[in-house]
Amino acid sequence: MRIQTNPYTVHDVEPTPPEAPARRRMGVVERERQILDGAIQFFSVHGFNGQLRDLAKSIGVTHALLYHYFPTKQALLDRVYLEVFEGRWRAEWDALLDNPDMSVEDKLTAFYWEYVTITLSQEFVRILVFSGLTDHTITDRFFALLRARLFPRLIRETRRFRGVVSRAKPSEREMELLMGLHGGFFYITMRRWIYAQDVYSEVTHEGYDEQLVRDRVRAYLNASRDLFANTTGSTRKRPANR
Repeated sequence: MRIQTNPYTVHDVEPTPPEAPARRRMGVVERERQILDGAIQFFSVHGFNGQLRDLAKSIGVTHALLYHYFPTKQALLDRVYLEVFEGRWRAEWDALLDNPDMSVEDKLTAFYWEYVTITLSQEFVRILVFSGLTDHTITDRFFALLRARLFPRLIRETRRFRGVVSRAKPSEREMELLMGLHGGFFYITMRRWIYAQDVYSEVTHEGYDEQLVRDRVRAYLNASRDLFANTTGSTRKRPANR
């Protein structure tokens, strides 16, 4: 820019650069949240073989700062597990499946609709698959949670549906039929987040209709008809409301 100070002299003057906005310092909780969210995205894309230096770069923090919050890679993976898997398990589901006033079909439908549409996110599915292909740390912990909190309730409700009162260990047939139900719902999200295929149309790529969940639950309950025909030590009673 050129300015004229008098009729006979002209000076070159550099324009004053605008002041850079001051960078806001994040608090401890906010910074940890930033790193954790970035790690979830990073591991869901690159798997667990991704380097923490690359993770730090993708988040926009130094490698040293990353280690300040998470001293080891395992410590970071533990937090990812708690956030994405255990942290998404809802206490309301326990109460739902234990509700004696709802029909078995309605309970299983309500549970699996939420489980598929809310819990099985892109990060959840991809991280679980990556873990299964590497060290199994996350898969082992998550399936232990399912064996403790979900599968026994589903077996109990299936027996209730068939009018059977028994606390016997589930048979192989019971567990395999149940795994078909549970694994079938997981495969819906595998198609979406691993194979990049629509569920059944582009319109429903991001969701799964409740009626489709009910169809699968009904097919499972109908298939359970012959499970207890030759079971000893079971007390049969009138089938539960359906």
